[in-house]
Amino acid sequence: MSKTVLITGASSGIGRATALLFQKQGWNVAATMRSPEKETELSKLPNVLCARLDVTNLSSIPKAIDDTLAHFKSVDVVVNNAGYALIGPFEASTPEQIERQFATNLFGVTEVTRAILPYFRETKNGTIINVTSMGGRITFPFYSLYHATKWAVEGFSESLLFELKPLGIRVKLVEPGPIRTDFYSRSMVIMNKPELEAYDELITRAMPNMQESGVKGASPEAVAKVIYRAATDNSWRLRYPVGSTAGLLLFLRRILPDRAFNGIIRRAVFR
Repeated sequence: MSKTVLITGASSGIGRATALLFQKQGWNVAATMRSPEKETELSKLPNVLCARLDVTNLSSIPKAIDDTLAHFKSVDVVVNNAGYALIGPFEASTPEQIERQFATNLFGVTEVTRAILPYFRETKNGTIINVTSMGGRITFPFYSLYHATKWAVEGFSESLLFELKPLGIRVKLVEPGPIRTDFYSRSMVIMNKPELEAYDELITRAMPNMQESGVKGASPEAVAKVIYRAATDNSWRLRYPVGSTAGLLLFLRRILPDRAFNGIIRRAVFR
């Protein structure tokens, strides 16, 4: 019997590429998104269910899981992919922006996980793949709230693995570096206060350099391949970096003292 994957945020970018790859590999795919009625490609593919799931709408989560189970009779892998970046000086943020960032990037992950765990416990099987970022273990300026959510997902996942491994449930983290997706346009919200000018010079220096990294980054298909490997390698490995930039920076973060590593980041961003 074909295995089934449920993917959040499947309408674009990494989520869409992941849905297409799993479908091509013969899996049943529940491609969840906020507006499935707008989807015109995935919905036409065999063994693909486009289901409504908004990770900030808690009632939509168990319904999407129930719809998937009713349609495919099983769920083997859940990919928590939905997310976006809130960027800019922290001082410019509003409580509403902070709440939405955490609701999407962190609480969406925890609620989808909470909803699927009873089923995974019953079947004594299942894999939870949380798409974080190299920004879940290192930081860059003006991404403080985004980093806060991704670091939280990393800690949540690492701790959760201790709890779930004895139950036969795997937890995996996929950590992309810069990726060529709409993350740097549609999936990014910029915090801005016109009267707050103290950070303008730093932003002017930093943002072009960080945007350039996205242009040169790996493709969403490259991330999808790593997600697929994490879903199928039958290992208990926790972390899967994606791309040479992520691999290098995470290695340097591990071996260098804070002062040296932060100096590298500072020089790269504010050059």
